[in-house]
Amino acid sequence: MTETLYMDGDYLKNHPSWHTEDSAWKADKIKKIFSKNKIDPKSICEIGCGAGEILNQLQISLPSDCEFIGYDISEDAIKLAKKREKERLSFYHGDLLVSMPPEVFDVLLIIDVFEHIEDYMGFLRNCKKFGGYKVLHIPLDMTVQKILRPKVLMDARNNVGHLHYFTKETALATLVDSGYEIIDSFYTPWGFEMAQKTLLKKIFQLPLRFFYAINPDLAVRVMGGSSLIVLAK
Repeated sequence: MTETLYMDGDYLKNHPSWHTEDSAWKADKIKKIFSKNKIDPKSICEIGCGAGEILNQLQISLPSDCEFIGYDISEDAIKLAKKREKERLSFYHGDLLVSMPPEVFDVLLIIDVFEHIEDYMGFLRNCKKFGGYKVLHIPLDMTVQKILRPKVLMDARNNVGHLHYFTKETALATLVDSGYEIIDSFYTPWGFEMAQKTLLKKIFQLPLRFFYAINPDLAVRVMGGSSLIVLAK
C-alpha cells in the first residue's frame, strides 16, 4: 500500500475533510444493499475507515443494538475519527489484519480501499476471516473517457493513491478469484447523484444521467461517473 501518502501529513493537507462530504451518500448505499438483502447486522467493522463519518452515519440510522468499529493505518485519519466516537462507535489506529486475532463481525466494510493496496488480492483473502458478510465499494476507474484522458488516471494515482483500476467485470472477477461469493451488486452513480465542484463535471452530469437511464452498463463503461457496491461472503 502507498502508506506514506496517508501517514506523512500530505494527504491531510491536500484533503483536509478526508472526503467526509461523501460519507452520508455512501452510507445510504450501504443501507440500501442491507435492505435489499435483508441484512440486520449486530456488529459492523470498517477497515480503512478514514475520518469515520460513514460509520457515524450508520450508527445514527441503524438499530441501537448494533456495534460499530473502525480501523485505519493513518494516524491523521484516526485523530479525525476519534472526534466522532460515542456509544457503540469506536475507532482504532492500526492495521485490522495484524492488530487483532480474527474476529468475525457480522459485516466487514471495505469502502474504497483495496484499489490502494499493492497486493490487493492477498489483502482481500485476509479480509475474509473478519466478516460474515462483506460490503465493498469499488471505484470503476477504467473507462473509455479516462483511457482517452490518461492525466485523469494519473491524478487518481498521485492525489488519492489508486494503484489499480477496475471495470465492473474485473472488480467482480477479482472478488471471485479471491474466494468471495457475490450475493448482490449495483452501480453507485456519483457522477449525477452527488453535487460536483467543477464546471466541467457539472456539464457532464446531464448527458451522463440521460445515457445511464438508457443503458447503465454502457454509460459507465464509456463515460464513467460511477462506482460499484458489492455484497459478498
